[in-house]
Amino acid sequence: MAVSKILHMKDCGTSFHGRHLKSTINYIIDSDKTQKGRLVSGINCIVDYAYEQMQETKKQFAKNNKRQGYHIILSFKDGETDADTVFEITRRFAEEYLGNDYEIVYAVHDNTDHIHSHIVFNSVSFRTGKKYRYEKGDWFKYIQPITNRLCKEYNLSTIDLEAGSEERNENKTNKDNKKERYERWKEEKEVKVLWSDMIKRDIDACIIQSATYEGFIDMLIDKGYEVKNYNGEGKYLAIKPPGMQRFKRCKTLGDDYSEEDIRTRIIKEDIANSYVPEKEVGKVVYCKVKRDKRAKLSNLQIRYYAKLYRIGKLKKKPYSQAWKYKDEIKKMHKYQQQYLFLVRHNIHTIDDLVSVNENLLDNKKVVNTNKSKVYKARAKYNDLFAIYEEMKDIEVCERCYEGGDMSFAEEHIRWTELEDGLKEQGYSYSEVERIKEYYKNEIAKIREIETNNRREIRIAKELIKDNIVKDEDVREENVVQDKEEYNREKEKEFNIILIKER
Repeated sequence: MAVSKILHMKDCGTSFHGRHLKSTINYIIDSDKTQKGRLVSGINCIVDYAYEQMQETKKQFAKNNKRQGYHIILSFKDGETDADTVFEITRRFAEEYLGNDYEIVYAVHDNTDHIHSHIVFNSVSFRTGKKYRYEKGDWFKYIQPITNRLCKEYNLSTIDLEAGSEERNENKTNKDNKKERYERWKEEKEVKVLWSDMIKRDIDACIIQSATYEGFIDMLIDKGYEVKNYNGEGKYLAIKPPGMQRFKRCKTLGDDYSEEDIRTRIIKEDIANSYVPEKEVGKVVYCKVKRDKRAKLSNLQIRYYAKLYRIGKLKKKPYSQAWKYKDEIKKMHKYQQQYLFLVRHNIHTIDDLVSVNENLLDNKKVVNTNKSKVYKARAKYNDLFAIYEEMKDIEVCERCYEGGDMSFAEEHIRWTELEDGLKEQGYSYSEVERIKEYYKNEIAKIREIETNNRREIRIAKELIKDNIVKDEDVREENVVQDKEEYNREKEKEFNIILIKER
């Protein structure tokens, strides 16, 4: 029976987005696993340049990041079929499930007793520019049913999907119950963390503003806290902020929040000098590194090598000669770009090339129009952005003031003024921050599209220019050949006339 499985290749970062995609393609087309490449083929791409074509598609639609591709594996029962049948089933599966929208590479591995096939396809459609989207349940609805139907046509065993439906429903119910319990636990934990952070912040503020332990307790009570066990009637100091149902022991907040630690911190800390933990004394650590030394030559070996050098058997390595081929390397890169351009736009004639060039120029106008719209829309928020930038500069001061550091009172007053200015216009600090980030991303997308379009136009112009020059050379060559043939005919006629006169 054939079992199908689908995986995806993640983004490896800006340095090499498609590392996993490239390594997966190289793995499935390995000649040792595919009868020296006989069981390898591609759809909508050339296998040897599949990765490059996939990357060009991503660049064309500005979708280089996030998921790079998908990997489908079809596994067959041992001894039930042969490699050629699996190869045909894999081809039909790829064409039916993915259609004609993606660059696809597929291969069959028969180097083991367990024959299986691999299908790797681009995450971005080269026709529509949309990303492939795998929804939960697609395997049960589409992938495995197609596999079963194709296996039936070749008299192979299949998987009974109906038999496992009840078990899946039961597992789904159990998962839903677990998810509900987890959400309740997570909510309770987040509430506890929220209360703890707020209590610690208030305790820190009261400590740096209090000169005595009694003043610290009074300040907590002024903030609305209920305090118990602070006069020695109980073992542990406990407090309850407004809105909290139960008292919380201060020692559970951390090492610096027991009653003894609080008393110590009140003595050490004040507004001018913030609490700094004692630094550990640094130590110099010596380590030995074992290095492999090069073996020394004996006197006899030295004389022998000197003799070989004098008679010319040993020569110095020549300097690199790559500089001689730099022009050829540039041409090679240029021709590769032009080839990928022709494949990408499905160009077969000069008329196709001219038509694509006109479309690119129209796209350039559209991009410029969209760019102007984005800049104009962003300009409406320039006043808000100016307020946001000023608030961002003093945000750290405001947070310190909220923690109880009164030395930032002036910055707090300015922060309040700026915040009120935003509220008058109907915005908050976080909302303006999100708006600024949105336009930043939009401008980055447009610039990337603009760069890609500019590169495509440059390649199209180069191809048009090269083909025009070649056509002129061909026409000139044809004219010269016609003149030579005309002269030869005239010479023959003149010779015939001379012979007749004689």
